[in-house]
Amino acid sequence: MASGSRVAWLDYLAVAVALVGLADAVYLTSQHYAGSYVRCAIVTGCNEVLGSAYATVNGVPVAAFGSLAYFAVFSLSILSAFGYAFARRLLAPVVALMLAATLWFLYVQAFILGKFCSYCLLSAILTLVLVGLVVAGRLRRSVKIAEK
Repeated sequence: MASGSRVAWLDYLAVAVALVGLADAVYLTSQHYAGSYVRCAIVTGCNEVLGSAYATVNGVPVAAFGSLAYFAVFSLSILSAFGYAFARRLLAPVVALMLAATLWFLYVQAFILGKFCSYCLLSAILTLVLVGLVVAGRLRRSVKIAEK
């Protein structure tokens, strides 16, 4: 692995997860700007969720912010895999912000709107996976440092 670290595989896995999240968020952003109907595959309620007042901030779809967040995680994870310590330090706060937003939007879907969007739920799952990868990477790096 590029950084010589046994934990770089966690960074590469985060890259893959971030790419899936980026594709999801870009799709939702493009559908918003195209004014297209979004069909839910697993649950019903995509259009209600994506058409709600909670789906935009000053006219910008929340998915666009998600695209930026997933792109940041993608970039930082690649840099981290190649041994850039600053990227490792930035990855945790970015993913923590994503987790906070995810928890808020899950609350909105469950308790305010009473509807769920399968694309939003996918993003929530991906964010939780990213949290797990970041925490696991930090734990493995701290164990590796303690072994030295």
